[in-house]
Amino acid sequence: MNDWPEDGGYGRGSANPQPEGPRRMSHVRRPPVPQQPPRHDQGYHQGQGQGYDQGQGRGYDQGQGRGYDQGQGYNPDFTQAQGTGYDSGYSSGQVYGGPQGGGHGGVPPQYAPGPGGGQPGGPGRAAPDWRKRIKIGSIVVVVGVLVWGVGTYAWASSRMRNEVDLSKVVERPAEGDCTTYLIVGSDSREGMTAEEKKKLHTGSAEGKRTDSMMILAACSSGNTMISLPRDSWVTIPNFVGSESGKAFPARGGSKLNAAYALDGPELLVRTVEFNTGLRIDHYAEIGFAGFANIVDALGGVELNIEKGFKDKKSGADFQAGTQTLNGEQALAFVRTRYAFAESDLQRTKNQQKFLSALANQAATPGTILNPFALYPTLGAGLDTLIVDKDMSLYDLGKMFFAMKGINSGDGKSMNMPIAGSAPQNSLKWDMPKVKQLVEQIKNDEKVTVESNR
Repeated sequence: MNDWPEDGGYGRGSANPQPEGPRRMSHVRRPPVPQQPPRHDQGYHQGQGQGYDQGQGRGYDQGQGRGYDQGQGYNPDFTQAQGTGYDSGYSSGQVYGGPQGGGHGGVPPQYAPGPGGGQPGGPGRAAPDWRKRIKIGSIVVVVGVLVWGVGTYAWASSRMRNEVDLSKVVERPAEGDCTTYLIVGSDSREGMTAEEKKKLHTGSAEGKRTDSMMILAACSSGNTMISLPRDSWVTIPNFVGSESGKAFPARGGSKLNAAYALDGPELLVRTVEFNTGLRIDHYAEIGFAGFANIVDALGGVELNIEKGFKDKKSGADFQAGTQTLNGEQALAFVRTRYAFAESDLQRTKNQQKFLSALANQAATPGTILNPFALYPTLGAGLDTLIVDKDMSLYDLGKMFFAMKGINSGDGKSMNMPIAGSAPQNSLKWDMPKVKQLVEQIKNDEKVTVESNR
């Protein structure tokens, strides 16, 4: 039986020159296209060519193509006629999206923001673990601070001038319960230019002499700073020359600053220990230039001057009141003696007051934790600060904090008790009080001794 219709169509094998087209087959029925519910957006139907379906999902049929239905994702839909190809439809309820993609205004599903905050190019990423990030960040900060601290400590330690050998001091007193420092300000002009000497009113004398001397006792019962007037009348004991190794006999009746002039720091320590009976644990000395440079590196030191004074020799010219002193002014303040009736005693009080204020400003987090303040300050001081061979940067820090404690009221500052005048316009110590003071420091007791002046 011949199933080909006789309707004038062009069949296979026909002699008709027109191209053969599709024919109807009676036993093949294309299934009806499922009706989609009405949608407000547009669909897209694509076979092998291109086509568009707007409205209710109406598609475009391509004879030899295959179609996609993306209303619910990727859904190939084939209708195959025997020998005639495929019926293909790309059905999308939305432009570049469908119900399964969530439908975000025509944005493809992989680009649509989801509950996890999706990013372009893939599914949404999980929320960041802030606890983990904070933990890692804290570790990085701590490690960075440690590395910076160790590096700073090593750098500063390498610049310290550990030049004084206290092992050369003979016949030393027994150690006490407190840590004691002998702090010396010298008139050394080392490294200063002629212009700087003129500016700072230092003169041009060669060598160096002690300009100020203090004992700082750092004790658990409270810190005590005791000024030793340079005109104190003392005995310079027998000693062995630090450089020559020669033995020298004792010299009774001399000013304290003569010991330094004779044999430097070692003999000065020996003389202080001999006359007080107090063992000195550490020695620190700074010259004019280093002192002024430290003050300038800190940006000046704030000080309350109770009574104004002038002194041509030191260059001092101060009004009463709270003010910030630069390096030049600070040096004039601590060196002035001729403007006062009790020249040496008043000067030692000014020196104590200023050094405490200096330490109070230097030993603060704003200076210690700020490299822009710490490095210039350390650089200015360590280049001219001379200490004993056993003194570490840690010991130096303890010394500054002990001085700071005195400035904040946690301690006591005083002159060595004075009994009266002695030959050569010198000062005689009140030895009973001196012995009581030394015993209290040795035993780490609260100092109750008062200075006479």
